[in-house]
Amino acid sequence: MADRTTSSITIGADRSTIMTVIADFGAYPEWAGQVKSAQVLSTGPDGRPERVGFVLDAGVISDEYSLAYAWHGDESVDWTVAEGGKMVSGLTGSYRLAEAAGGTEVTYELAVDLKVPMIGMIKRKAEKVIIDTALKGLKKRVESA
Repeated sequence: MADRTTSSITIGADRSTIMTVIADFGAYPEWAGQVKSAQVLSTGPDGRPERVGFVLDAGVISDEYSLAYAWHGDESVDWTVAEGGKMVSGLTGSYRLAEAAGGTEVTYELAVDLKVPMIGMIKRKAEKVIIDTALKGLKKRVESA
């Protein structure tokens, strides 16, 4: 797996509230800009999504694929590609939530591997756009609820 791109933001809410928004995949097109659709394919014993199908359009990275999720209470969630698409061969990421002054610090980490050759700098820029858009959208979604 290639280098990971990481960014953090502080959200004025508790971890449970934030994780509830993260687990609501059907609403992702409303706040996660590049996600055009997200459909829960299966749920785990805890009732949280275990496998989710996505349609993504992030400019240079546009594809359909599914991700497998592992939830760790309200502290973190990790994912990896379950079924790649035409472009995406590997995708791993995580949200890590930690108490912080004024709310919760949310750290998003992402690494994307593509089937097509792409200059590393362009791929990292696409990862950064995905992360920054997701974190800002998550903050707005949680704090406006």
